[in-house]
Amino acid sequence: MSCKRTSSVLHAYFDVELDAAGAAEFERHLGSCPDCPGALAAQAALRSSLKASNLGERAPETLRRKLAAEIKEPIPRAATPSSNTTLWRSLALAASFLLVVVIGWRQLGGPNGSHDDATLFASIVDAHLRSLQPGHLIDVVSTDQHTVKPWFDGKIDFAPPVRDLAASGFPLEGGRLDAISGRTVAVVVYARRKHVINVFVWPTTKKDAAPTSGSRLGYNWVEWRKDGMESIAVSDVSASDLGELWQLLTK
Repeated sequence: MSCKRTSSVLHAYFDVELDAAGAAEFERHLGSCPDCPGALAAQAALRSSLKASNLGERAPETLRRKLAAEIKEPIPRAATPSSNTTLWRSLALAASFLLVVVIGWRQLGGPNGSHDDATLFASIVDAHLRSLQPGHLIDVVSTDQHTVKPWFDGKIDFAPPVRDLAASGFPLEGGRLDAISGRTVAVVVYARRKHVINVFVWPTTKKDAAPTSGSRLGYNWVEWRKDGMESIAVSDVSASDLGELWQLLTK
């Protein structure tokens, strides 16, 4: 491996330790680097193998009882084999998800076979997942559109549409800034029956376009362009829910 980022930034990205801008910059790097995509896939496969190899051993029950008697406090029961199996499966699925994303940068096409579209939607889904980490979802917490919309003033050079849709079942939660393919974007956050919906917005010179939709790794998305803005809503809610949100946002 000749790329310097393979031994530095790659591990921070893999462990979700980079901020949004740093992660986006590394994602751009992945599109052209001959070394890092393979190294990232290898890390995912290695972690999956280690977690599924059953290397750990449970303490004997006699030792657990002895310790409990000495400290006079109950010792939690060890995880059952079934719960361990569930954990291993979850970790393996997470590693597989990362591997699919990396391969997607190289091989997958978008809804019309476009590599650029595939990269965009992979980046959007990745940003959505990043936002679900503690403390990453919202920069300005408010259900008031007159609080959220002015918050973007001075932080970006465009005004994203922000609407209060609580009466229609999509309460406004707040907003934040994010980075997609090196571009700073606005994100307006809505909720739907305890699910999070991120609506990514940025200016575009392309003409208005009817919505296109799809799914990636179990997450649905809908994309549209209107009034000089490109928007992509992504969530684990149903495609019909995202379609309803699109209709409300484009009335």
